[in-house]
Amino acid sequence: MSSVNTFLWFESAAEEAGEFYASVVPNSRVVEISRTADGSAFVVTLDLDGQAVTLMNGGPGHPQTDAASLQIIVDSQEEVDRLWDALTAGGEPGPCGWLTDRFGLSWQVVPSILPKLMGGDDPAKTIAVGTAMRTMSKLDAQALQDAYDGA
Repeated sequence: MSSVNTFLWFESAAEEAGEFYASVVPNSRVVEISRTADGSAFVVTLDLDGQAVTLMNGGPGHPQTDAASLQIIVDSQEEVDRLWDALTAGGEPGPCGWLTDRFGLSWQVVPSILPKLMGGDDPAKTIAVGTAMRTMSKLDAQALQDAYDGA
């Protein structure tokens, strides 16, 4: 196998979505846009912080769902807040760190501490973190840590 990448079908907004995602996700860029004879974008190739993502304008019939999402794990609450605000603009917040952007794509914006807290050795603490997370839309790293600590 030479590579695996994420491939997403858009009705007609692949170029706009690709430019937006490259501007929001740090260390990202639009790599290539292939165009149809009329000049409109057909396939948009992105590098999202080292992850290859391809967007295609394929027309109607295959809408995005929350059954598949892109997950961004970040080191600070400030970055959670920034990404959440940018990605929910024109979209909708969801539960437990999930959101849907204005193009219909689902994302998870996750503070890097969450996998550590959920993978701890104490089941009661893991349950407390999961319980706290289920009360949240945008994830709050300090509240998750407090739940783990029993505060």
